[in-house]
Amino acid sequence: MYEGMLYLFDSYLKSFDATVTVIDSGVSGDIKVIMDRTAFYPTGGGQPCDTGVIVMPNGKSIRVLRVEKADDVIFHYIENPAGLASGDVIRGEIDWKRRYAHMKLHTTVHLIDAIVKRKHNGAFLTGGQIYDNRARFDVDWPELGRDMLPELEAETNQEALMGHAILVKFVKREEAKKIEGLARTKPGEELLNRLEVVRIVEIEGLDQQMDGGTHLNNTKEMGEVKFINYESKGKHNKRIEFTLASI
Repeated sequence: MYEGMLYLFDSYLKSFDATVTVIDSGVSGDIKVIMDRTAFYPTGGGQPCDTGVIVMPNGKSIRVLRVEKADDVIFHYIENPAGLASGDVIRGEIDWKRRYAHMKLHTTVHLIDAIVKRKHNGAFLTGGQIYDNRARFDVDWPELGRDMLPELEAETNQEALMGHAILVKFVKREEAKKIEGLARTKPGEELLNRLEVVRIVEIEGLDQQMDGGTHLNNTKEMGEVKFINYESKGKHNKRIEFTLASI
């Protein structure tokens, strides 16, 4: 079911060859391209899409402005495709600086989630959003106050420097459902019940989550974490924003 979604298997893939299968000009003027395979990550799960270029057979580059997924079909929204035709074999090139920043931020969110869940009385993350140079997460942790952030920040940096490997594996649904805490929200549970094969991202020794995003190979790549904002949005919802020194 993940055939052609190259980003699910190799987050470090910067370029790839593919065949154009569909070019569609929508009524809004958007131009969408579908390819038989792609390494461009589509917006989803709080992670922004990749951008980059499609290099045509004649060497001309066309900018990929955004990428979306619907019903397992990935749409690449591009600039003027003059000269591009269905059946062309192209080379896709990812904006690596943007992708790598998203990978660092996404892995950091997972690491914080693991620390919060294991060390702080059953608190857990309820959502998050990644941007190009920062990210935020919401946490159900009634006792969390601004004065507690330095300790959580220090814990996160300490665990990152330990160099935990990040592993990606694909398991059948029935096996995945036996792993405690794999799906942590109601929508996540519903998705788990629909998938035949589940993609799991594991921070070795700390955490496993069902996840479809791109991640680092090791927590040492994250760089120093710095919390930059705190909001209390109710007893059960604290919102923290952070950045990384490495982006």
